[in-house]
Amino acid sequence: MSAAWIPAFCLGVCLLLLPEPAGSEGPVPIPITCFTRGLDIRKEKADVLCPGGCSLEEFSVFGNIVYASVSSICGAAVHRGVISSNSGGPVRVYSLPGRENYSSVDANGIRSQTLSRWSASFTVTSSYETVSILLMPSASFMLGKRLKKTPEKKTGNKDCKADIAFLIDGSFNIGQRRFNLQKNFVGKVALMLGIGTEGPHVGLVQASEHPKIEFYLKNFTSAKDVLFAIKEVGFRGGNSNTGKALKHTAQKFFTSDAGVRKGIPKVVVVFIDGWPSDDIEEAGIVAREFGVNVFIVSVAKPIPEELGMVQDVAFVDKAVCRNNGFFSYHMPNWFGTTKYVKPLVQKLCSHEQMMCSKTCYNSVNIAFLIDGSSSVGDSNFRLMLEFVSNIAKTFEISDIGAKIAAVQFTYDQRTEFSFTDYSTKENVLAVIRSIRYMSGGTATGEAISFTVRNVFGPVRESPNKNFLVIVTDGQSYDDVRGPAAAAQDAGITIFSVGVAWAPLDDLKDMASKPKESHAFFTREFTGLEPIVSDVIRGICRDFLESQQ
Repeated sequence: MSAAWIPAFCLGVCLLLLPEPAGSEGPVPIPITCFTRGLDIRKEKADVLCPGGCSLEEFSVFGNIVYASVSSICGAAVHRGVISSNSGGPVRVYSLPGRENYSSVDANGIRSQTLSRWSASFTVTSSYETVSILLMPSASFMLGKRLKKTPEKKTGNKDCKADIAFLIDGSFNIGQRRFNLQKNFVGKVALMLGIGTEGPHVGLVQASEHPKIEFYLKNFTSAKDVLFAIKEVGFRGGNSNTGKALKHTAQKFFTSDAGVRKGIPKVVVVFIDGWPSDDIEEAGIVAREFGVNVFIVSVAKPIPEELGMVQDVAFVDKAVCRNNGFFSYHMPNWFGTTKYVKPLVQKLCSHEQMMCSKTCYNSVNIAFLIDGSSSVGDSNFRLMLEFVSNIAKTFEISDIGAKIAAVQFTYDQRTEFSFTDYSTKENVLAVIRSIRYMSGGTATGEAISFTVRNVFGPVRESPNKNFLVIVTDGQSYDDVRGPAAAAQDAGITIFSVGVAWAPLDDLKDMASKPKESHAFFTREFTGLEPIVSDVIRGICRDFLESQQ
């Protein structure tokens, strides 16, 4: 039918009524089930026969007059009044282009649902009546205006709060057929999770030559919308660069802009068919540092002849959150996977075992012991405060997260602020900038003992791991070895940072073992800036090792 048939005044829904040719009885209807969807009929026009006795609760219908092709054909026919659910009957189906904003309308005992977008549509009529073909979408869609989306809000499974990324294998290694089976399995898992506004949220990333985030946590909050989005994902091909995709997911997927929620475990479920083409161990470390719980679901392990192609045979153990058996899951193949759905869902909903939700960024107490002696000078003291600020701002400071404290010392000690004084990053950084330079002598040993007693003492029962970062520019007038050893015996890890005239022996005496990775030195105060990343990496490394 050409566009010339469309009247110029049709800005809204135009229905052209085409009578059947005289004497035409039409083809014999094809029997279908209550659940057959529009996308299952691959013809522009088809006559089908709906069975009687379909349950209204079993119908899945999206739209009104024009239905998304994922809708049940018989459900749409009942919704439009073409047939009744009890008697069934013949229905004519017309395929239509996809569109946006399928509306929700109650009709004939069926509540159709909204859907923001789908790739194909259909409409239904009686096989023996005048045919109504919808040629044009709504006026607002024609004019490029999107209707306001009003999705039906569902709270979901409140006992399974998690932000989950499914990282699926889209490489040539899996192939198109197994890729579709993989999507079906992921859909079943998503459905059983109980997705909802107050339950689990999920997104999807495809690993191939280059990773692609298919949809984010914030995009869908109902299981049905997630299922439709999964079905729409196309196969990409290429190498199975799972490590690259996992690293990308840890760094780019779990952000507040993408819908990640505070205090909710972050989980990535990695599906690997065979083996990854790249290194996955480093990506696993990055994920753990970002507080992401990595699950590996391996399918069809490499056969002996293929093992030579695998970069690291133990890649599963090195990539998961913890190598304790909980975070790895194996299926022999993609067939008959329904029995594996529930056990995997139970793992994903076991919050108490999500050990990687706690990270070096949100589960540490860091005290800074800052040298305020006369040899530093006011301008260099400002550079020391900038060094402290640059380390502090990296961490997730909150009343339930990382905590920061600072002590300035000369011969005397002054607590600038303690762990419990400020619970936001903005306040901590502001008070660091406002610290006044004391000037005086250098008694580092006594300052360490003061900090252990007065700063770490009140948080002795804290679950956070304790760190002390000492910044000094000269030799201490008292013993540093004894106080530092006592601090380490109390569970405090010490990093020593020396500038200018600070003796290397003092720095090593104060630093935790191994000394070479906990003691740093620079000749100039401007050399403190490159040390920032070394200290942060050291804190994260020590935190991870303490969790093993």
